[in-house]
Amino acid sequence: MRKTTWTIVLSIAAIVISISTVCLQLFVFAKQIPSPDDMYKGMIKQHLQHFSAPLPDTLSLCGQPVPLDNVFVREALDRELTSIMYQHNSTFLILKRSWRFFPEIEQLLAENNAHEDLKYLVVAESALSDVVSPAKAAGFWQFMPTTAREYGLIVNNEWDERYDLRKATAAAVKYLKSSYNRLNDWALTFAAYNCGEAGLKKRMQEQSCNNYWELSLNTETSRYVYRILAYKILLSNPQQYGFYVRQKDCYQPLRYKEITIDSSITNMAKFAKTINCPYKYFRLLNPCVRDSKLTNKTNRTYTFRVLEEDSYSWKNLISNLKDGEEFLN
Repeated sequence: MRKTTWTIVLSIAAIVISISTVCLQLFVFAKQIPSPDDMYKGMIKQHLQHFSAPLPDTLSLCGQPVPLDNVFVREALDRELTSIMYQHNSTFLILKRSWRFFPEIEQLLAENNAHEDLKYLVVAESALSDVVSPAKAAGFWQFMPTTAREYGLIVNNEWDERYDLRKATAAAVKYLKSSYNRLNDWALTFAAYNCGEAGLKKRMQEQSCNNYWELSLNTETSRYVYRILAYKILLSNPQQYGFYVRQKDCYQPLRYKEITIDSSITNMAKFAKTINCPYKYFRLLNPCVRDSKLTNKTNRTYTFRVLEEDSYSWKNLISNLKDGEEFLN
């Protein structure tokens, strides 16, 4: 009888232990199953990652060294590079536009004996687009009307050569070289392009300082040269900063022919039709045209661009891209 009782007790104890073990395992297993919130946080960690922008060991501006060892210079550059790195939409558009416009700008700079780094000033000024500022500066180089006329550009309500990349680049190079000859430093020259040479010299005189990196300036100008440098860093190596852009997705260089006219044009839309160019595309190709007519009393020669027939086809434009060079690098 006593033996039977012990057998029953042991059996019950075994059952209790087994049930307890199963419950404990279920509890532990339940704890291992992530909650919906934990699963979402895990997805964010896996797919949405942010990295600090790596700065180069050395850097130059038009051949002059940038003092990256200076902690204030380094942090100011880091601020601009980080900002550009995470302005994804605008930076992607600049990368795509650079495929079309950088080759032409580089050629124009070479023809005018200017340093290639000047192309990054264009990016900082206009993002490679024919924009107009609140102060009425216009074109890739953002010339003010008075300054543009001083450097030989035609600016009126019908025709505005601030939008002519070739002529505006030549004028900008003259302007920058003239400023550099007085300031003898490219960082100061770029700063003067932003705030005006007179204003910059006034700050230099007040602070007894002729070094851009140590000069206290307004917020826009104090960040301006760093922004140019940041564009140089990122556009020179976009993949290092997380920008993978296929060459075929970039804006391809256009193939066009030029037509010269030395008479007035009373109706631009009709003129575009006579040269077999849709008016919308005609205006895009010839941004100097600012009105529906062009008065030409002195028989001045005006040049217009018209696309070659095959340039309307995107497939034709990308047909010469090389295999193995899919991404910008």
